[in-house]
Amino acid sequence: MAEELKREQADEAQTEEVAEEKQEDREALKKALAEVQAKAESNLAGWQRAQADFVNYKRRSEEEREEITKFANATLVFSLLPILDDFEKALAAVPPRLAKADWMEGARLIERKLRAILESQGLSEIKAVGEPFDPNFHEAVMQSKGKEGIITAEFQKGYQFRHRVIRPSRVAVGNGEEEKLQPEANVDSAQPQQ
Repeated sequence: MAEELKREQADEAQTEEVAEEKQEDREALKKALAEVQAKAESNLAGWQRAQADFVNYKRRSEEEREEITKFANATLVFSLLPILDDFEKALAAVPPRLAKADWMEGARLIERKLRAILESQGLSEIKAVGEPFDPNFHEAVMQSKGKEGIITAEFQKGYQFRHRVIRPSRVAVGNGEEEKLQPEANVDSAQPQQ
């Protein structure tokens, strides 16, 4: 019996050692698992950041490409504005006796087509005469009699391209002195008699 007792004690001691080793192994495995999970989470977060950076890069590249295209178009449209100005001046200077000529109708048609093409690309005129002066849209080249701060004359049309000013309107701005109209009787009496 003593031997059996010793064996049982030895078996129990051995079982306890095995249990302790298993417990140590479990703790080591749990620690290793936690390290692997932390590394996996870190790798996943890094991958997600890289994915987000790539998506942002693609978006920025697309926006930059669109801006470059818009800028190139704006440069082309800006270079065509003097032609549009010249058409307007030429058509305004046509003598009345030539206004109905067929070739004049052709010139008007060309001007309208050019304007329509530019407008379809995003060109729009800036309103000027009678509007309040706005330095974002207008360039004051002189003051004249008229309501203060109101544009009284336009010397060169201004244009926007896709809501951005590419050429401000060159204008005269009222200085606050109202134009005084003289009665017609006074105007007639001021003229020399023949």
